[in-house]
Amino acid sequence: MNDQPIGLYVHLPWCVRKCPYCDFNSYEARGTVAEQIYVEALLRDLDDELARRPAPAIGSVFIGGGTPSLFSGAAIARLLDGLRARTRFVDDAEVTLEANPGTAETARFRAYIEAGVNRLSLGIQSFDAGHLQRLGRVHDADEARAAIGKARDAGCHNLNLDLMFGLPEAAPGDALRDLEQAIAAAPEHVSWYQLTLEEGTAFAHQPPPLPEHDAVCDDYDAGLALLRDHGYEQYEISAYARASRASRHNTNYWLFGDYIGIGAGAHGKRTDEQGAVWRSTRIRHPERYQKAARDGRAMESEERVAGMTLATEFMLNALRLAQGFDTRLFVLRTGLPWQALQAPLEAALAHGWLLEEGGRLRPTALGFRFLNDLQLLFTALDEHPA
Repeated sequence: MNDQPIGLYVHLPWCVRKCPYCDFNSYEARGTVAEQIYVEALLRDLDDELARRPAPAIGSVFIGGGTPSLFSGAAIARLLDGLRARTRFVDDAEVTLEANPGTAETARFRAYIEAGVNRLSLGIQSFDAGHLQRLGRVHDADEARAAIGKARDAGCHNLNLDLMFGLPEAAPGDALRDLEQAIAAAPEHVSWYQLTLEEGTAFAHQPPPLPEHDAVCDDYDAGLALLRDHGYEQYEISAYARASRASRHNTNYWLFGDYIGIGAGAHGKRTDEQGAVWRSTRIRHPERYQKAARDGRAMESEERVAGMTLATEFMLNALRLAQGFDTRLFVLRTGLPWQALQAPLEAALAHGWLLEEGGRLRPTALGFRFLNDLQLLFTALDEHPA
C-alpha cells in the first residue's frame, strides 16, 4: 500500500433546489436537514472503512455536495473533529468546503474556518441575472458578489470561484464579462468550465439553446489570455490558480492518487497492501445511506480495477493536467509497464497532441484543444488484456 497522504471526500447531498444541469447525487432539502444524524452516519462510515483498510495520513479533505453550506458551523465542527479523531491529518492539510452564495453568511463562514476549513469554493457560475435564472441558481448577481465579501470578512485566505461558459442564450463576450468580475474579486483559484448537458439531467431532457461552437471557442481563447494576464496559471483543463494555490485535493484525483469517499453516493479509490486498486461506492439515497451506515453497511459496491482498465483510468485523469506527469508515476500507480501505452502514445505524438521530454508526458496546446479526442485514444486500452 502506498504510504503517501491520501484524500478524503465527504458528500453532503442536500441543496436548496436541484439545478437543471446538475448530475451530482443531490436532493432538495425539504425542511430542516438532520445534521447530527447525518454526521454520525458519516463517522460510522469512516470507522467501517478504516477497520477494513487503515489509511495513511490525510493530505486533503473536500466537503462537497449538494450544498454543504446548508450545514451549520457546529455540524461541520463535529464532522472535522470526528475525522481528526479517527485519522491523522498532515500539518498543512487542505480542507475545502463548497458553498452556495444563496446560503452565504459571514458568521457561518467564520464558524467553518474556526472548525478547520481553510479553503472555500463558491458556486458562482455567472454574475449575469439572466444566466443565473436560466441555470436555476437560487442566488442573484448581488448575492454572488456579497458572498465573496463575506468569505473574505470571515477570514478565508484561499478562495475558489466556480464559473461556467457556453451558457444557454449566451451572447459573445458574456463569458469574458463574468471572468472579469471574478478576477476583480482576486480569488486565489478559478474553476472555469464549459456547460455540458449531462445524461439524466433536466437540460439533457429538454436541451436549452446553446451558443455556436465557434463563439464558444472565441470566448475560451480570450478567457485563457485574460486569466493568464492576471496571474492565473492553467494547471488543469478547467482550473486556474495563483502561485501555489492549485487544488491539492483535485490534483490527487488527476494523478490517480488514493482517496476515501464517505457520504451518500460517494466514491473512493484505495490501493491495498498487495498493490491492487479498488473502487468503492456508497449507497446513494441519504435516508437509506444513514440507516445502512448505522448497521455498518454503507458501502454499496466495491470492485477491483485491473488490467488495462488501470491504464485507461490513469490516462483519462492525468491528461487533464497542463504540466502532465512523470512517466514513472504511471508504473507506480498502475503496476503496468510504460510500454503498455505504446500504440496510443505513438498516435498522440504523431497528431502533435502530446510532448514527451525529460521523463514527463504532457499535452501540447493543441492536445488541450482536442482533449476529448486525445483521451479517446486511450479508452480502447481496457478492451485488451495487460
